[in-house]
Amino acid sequence: MSRLPSWFLQEVPDNDAIARMEYLRCVQVRTVCKEAHCPNVARCFKNRQLTFMILGDTCTRNCVFCAVGKSDHALPLPDPQEPGRIAECARQWGLRYTVVTSVTRDDLEDGGAGHFAAVIGAIHCLDADIKVEVLIPDLMGRQTAIEKIVRAKPHVFGHNIETVQRLYPAVRPGADYRRSLGVLKSAKAFDPGIVTKSSIMLGLGENEYDVYAAMEHLRRADVDILTLGQYLAPSIAHYPVQEFIHPEQFIRYQEIAKQFGFKAVFAGPLVRSSFCAGELYHSMTC
Repeated sequence: MSRLPSWFLQEVPDNDAIARMEYLRCVQVRTVCKEAHCPNVARCFKNRQLTFMILGDTCTRNCVFCAVGKSDHALPLPDPQEPGRIAECARQWGLRYTVVTSVTRDDLEDGGAGHFAAVIGAIHCLDADIKVEVLIPDLMGRQTAIEKIVRAKPHVFGHNIETVQRLYPAVRPGADYRRSLGVLKSAKAFDPGIVTKSSIMLGLGENEYDVYAAMEHLRRADVDILTLGQYLAPSIAHYPVQEFIHPEQFIRYQEIAKQFGFKAVFAGPLVRSSFCAGELYHSMTC
């Protein structure tokens, strides 16, 4: 499926958005918005919404849906100056809600957990009123690494299961569905008051039963926030789109997810895990 339905029409980046992209390049701050070819980049940059990406631009996993670069060669150690650059960028942009994600770094002893904690700490140190959401890799399920991030006190602890259990071998060959659920469950065990979040891409070949089963599994792990969006293949070399889910079906999934007991749900073709993250968090806490 190569032809996009009409509901994927997006605006072209304006001069302000382009200027912000150039600023980030100059200060050596990466965003997943750019690295993962997010379709919402023009809208989000225009509205000063972005997701910082730490620990480099190269992943040690080979998920076949993702545009981020992959390598099995030695990667650079975490940049000790990066937390400060990100905190300063958040201040410069006037961000009141920040989202921080990373590539997967299985080559690091703690998977990069200490670097996540350093970024959270740098933002809190610069402005304690800025809320921080993290979207972490599975850290190979290491409990000490998960605890390290939780103890840094992010407002939202996110980890995406990405797809349904049945499709993991084809779509996420280096990941494990139960391990990902365990990461989310462990965060709650370390801090029962922390808000947890996950996301599912649709259109990879799942059926409704698969989606409902994933919702049930996430709620058993006490996940608070769920987002659902349409998978878009970054290139013809990536996993192909199997189906374009109609917007009305996303509305239906959103209503059913609420019945499962999620405290906040956002579903739609262009929804991504960090899309309008601040608004979604505040809708839950109001």
